[in-house]
Amino acid sequence: MPVTSRLGQFASQINRLFERATPFLLLAIVALGGALRFHQIGSKALWLDESFSVWLGWQPLGRMWAWLINIDQHPPLYYTLLHWWMLLGDSAATVRAFSALCGTLTIPVLYFLGRRLANAADRAGPAVGLLAALLLAVSPFHVRFAQETRMYTLLTLNAALALYAMVRLLTDPRAAQVSLGQQLVDLWQTWRTARSAELQALPDSRVYSPASRVYSPATAGYGRDFRATTDWVSAPTRRRWLPLQAIETDLAWLGYMVFTAGTLLSHNTAVFFPIATNLLMLGYILLRPLTLPIANRKSRITNYELRITNYELLRNWLLAQAGVFLLWSPWLVAFVLQSMGVYREFWIPSPTWQTVVDTVKTFLSSFLPPGVRWPAVVWGLYWVLAALGLLYFRRRPAILALLFILFLTPFAGEWLVSLRRPIFYDRTLIWTTIPLYLVLAAGIGQLRYRPYIIAAALMVLTVNGLSLREYYAHFEKEQWDDAAAFVAQRVQPDDLLLFNATWVQIPFDFYFRLHNRPVAEHGLPVDLFDRGILEPKMAESDLPRLRSLIRGHNRIWLVYSHNWYTDPQNLIPPALDDELDLLDTWDFYGLQLHLYGIQ
Repeated sequence: MPVTSRLGQFASQINRLFERATPFLLLAIVALGGALRFHQIGSKALWLDESFSVWLGWQPLGRMWAWLINIDQHPPLYYTLLHWWMLLGDSAATVRAFSALCGTLTIPVLYFLGRRLANAADRAGPAVGLLAALLLAVSPFHVRFAQETRMYTLLTLNAALALYAMVRLLTDPRAAQVSLGQQLVDLWQTWRTARSAELQALPDSRVYSPASRVYSPATAGYGRDFRATTDWVSAPTRRRWLPLQAIETDLAWLGYMVFTAGTLLSHNTAVFFPIATNLLMLGYILLRPLTLPIANRKSRITNYELRITNYELLRNWLLAQAGVFLLWSPWLVAFVLQSMGVYREFWIPSPTWQTVVDTVKTFLSSFLPPGVRWPAVVWGLYWVLAALGLLYFRRRPAILALLFILFLTPFAGEWLVSLRRPIFYDRTLIWTTIPLYLVLAAGIGQLRYRPYIIAAALMVLTVNGLSLREYYAHFEKEQWDDAAAFVAQRVQPDDLLLFNATWVQIPFDFYFRLHNRPVAEHGLPVDLFDRGILEPKMAESDLPRLRSLIRGHNRIWLVYSHNWYTDPQNLIPPALDDELDLLDTWDFYGLQLHLYGIQ
């Protein structure tokens, strides 16, 4: 046998072995990603935003939604789910576990998404899907936010599921041939049809007659099957069910609508997600004749048929957008109110081009250790893989357009909005890592030869492994647990606790309550949410209230945090210095403790 034939057979055997091992490899990747997300999940204290999530989770649902509209800038889905999740407990590890679970579930979704896209390109779907899932599993950026009690991994999960549904629609000809909902209507009609052929084959069968309350020879159903003795149990078994493939297009439409609405209800900046998908789909419909193979355009598909299918696809798409809007519309008024509040004032600084570059670097490998000697080599590796990934999809312009639009639209959208009111923030763009990781995975797959693929994957794993070690060992969060314990050991019953930023009282009290040390507490410039805003700023007109609060107290504890925003004029410490002596100051990560009294 020629050498080339033997090599071909060996390669075929390797491919078959890889296909059989794919489910186990996916399971191992998901297990790895889950382990990284749950590792040391409760070792660091809840920081300010996390404790606010827990505080909202404690509220009854009606009051929670009212607070969201009045003082927050986020939609209700995450907080509502967290409210029910907290029935399991409210420790740091427990409340973060919900985010870790969402992050872990996103890994297999990205695998199926990558496999579907790559199969549409060159039938190498499993390899690209596994590589994309691996990149997500070991991403330090995703591991970090999987260990925070915030909505960012839920946002990514919803976006990934919506994208998977959309990709199924783009690769399913029935999406442009069958009216949306027709498959479900057919299922319902079939389910209602009696299976008379089977009944004729079972003449001795009997069914229950509600009128006479006796069993008689069967005219419908499965005959002597024990399930025929109970109407509510036997009803599903007496019907004809269609295979799942017969309704998968409608299920994809339904999934797109539900998970796109879920994306919008996870974060308000996700409004750029339906903008991106609409740009993509409308462009696809308009340019579809240009993307068809020449043979199809000239012979098998006439212009009339193409117009009909395009019309059907456009009609289905517009109906799906109406469904998304219907699901999201209960939050529309609140979205407008929250957007107006953000437009009036928000804390995020204006972005620069360096901000954009740093955001992309963060997506690729945040927490890169400072000891890495050649960071340019690391970023160069990623750029080469990205270029190879784009080359991988060169023969499928629709897929390239999908990945480009999904990645660039939210970046451009947040940048344009930031020209009037800055909102550009890396974590709000977390779902754009989906197309980014798909391109990188395709770039690794483009290397073709398995030794090269393994070498590139190992280099990426090494970089991310070093970053993860840096994250676990050195990444710090605000030390509210240590500060609360410190005060609890030294506070006296007639002391007064003051908080310069009113809502920093929430993380402090989350840990201070564990010590059961009752003491008077007040916020500055007002008590918690008394002005109906989240972060009121201290002004000179608020100083009389400060002086009135400290009267009658010999010792004052000032919890000073986020003062760059809430006390920009540095009014509080000098005002306290005028009334009392500064006895001591202690520094914790993210805050300071000042003790004032009479020497």
